[in-house]
Amino acid sequence: MNKHFIRWGIIGCGAVTEVKSGPAYQQVDGFGLEAIMRRDREKAQDFAARHNVPKFYDDADQLINDSDVDAIYIATPPDSHKLYALKVAKVAKPCCIEKPLAPSYQDCLEINDAFKETNTPLFVAYYRRSLPRFIKVKQLLDEGLIGNVRHIDWQLYKSASAIDLNGQYNWRTDPKIAAGGYFDDLASHGLDLFVYLLGDFFEVKGITANQQKLYDSFDSISGSWIHKNGVTGSGSWNFGAANRKDRVTIIGDKGEIRFSVFDERPIELESGSTIESVQIENPEHIQFNHVLNLRDSLLGSSPHPSTGITATHTSWIMDKILGKI
Repeated sequence: MNKHFIRWGIIGCGAVTEVKSGPAYQQVDGFGLEAIMRRDREKAQDFAARHNVPKFYDDADQLINDSDVDAIYIATPPDSHKLYALKVAKVAKPCCIEKPLAPSYQDCLEINDAFKETNTPLFVAYYRRSLPRFIKVKQLLDEGLIGNVRHIDWQLYKSASAIDLNGQYNWRTDPKIAAGGYFDDLASHGLDLFVYLLGDFFEVKGITANQQKLYDSFDSISGSWIHKNGVTGSGSWNFGAANRKDRVTIIGDKGEIRFSVFDERPIELESGSTIESVQIENPEHIQFNHVLNLRDSLLGSSPHPSTGITATHTSWIMDKILGKI
């Protein structure tokens, strides 16, 4: 691998790679996108043609073993992450895996062990740790603008989608892939972000239900926890509500910080009788800063905020809330 130019291959070219992530691997200086893989060969060829990618495959093993591919991004549904990750670890190529790292905490541990055995860098696409708007939230906390942090609360609600109501297959609500349904896909982002902002969790509890019976995974989840630093937390996620809501409140002894995990609403800082609002837009390709940090980490200039180890802690939190461990 040329440390000054790293050629990436992508396994899985679905919606997330079209705009959110794929173009960033081409736009970051020192990175290039050499090859992509999708099981449907025609769709793989189409993606490669539209994004000017030199090579395309319909077999993951061919991409993984391509000598022109230095590093690999696994962007498939979570149930196949472990399968591909262990193959990448064997050839000792740096790897970034879409979140969550795997459907279970145990699988995450096995993936980490495999990369540790070959001393190979492992990253996970919890890209909110790299977004300017959440770096700003951390800065506000670190500056003590709301005093000592006491509690964090997140409410995420959305109504049932058309695919849910029509009974069509959706891997995001298939319990074999995501026992928590949309919780696995969406809540992981916020919970991982809270670790970044406030440190590791110490104790976690949860309650789950399937209220709508539209699919077999859970659609209503509540959780409570305490961080190692003593900050308490609570969350409620419901995917059968009348209206959408995404609101995080961090409560301190001198004020509050309010923001959304997914919506680009302004960050609100309330201290005393004043409320300040800060608007920070996300980049066009939302994983750009995450990918930029990948380059800096692989070149040795700075550590990456989202690694296999940090993502495994997030999976432990998820499994605790879902009662899987």
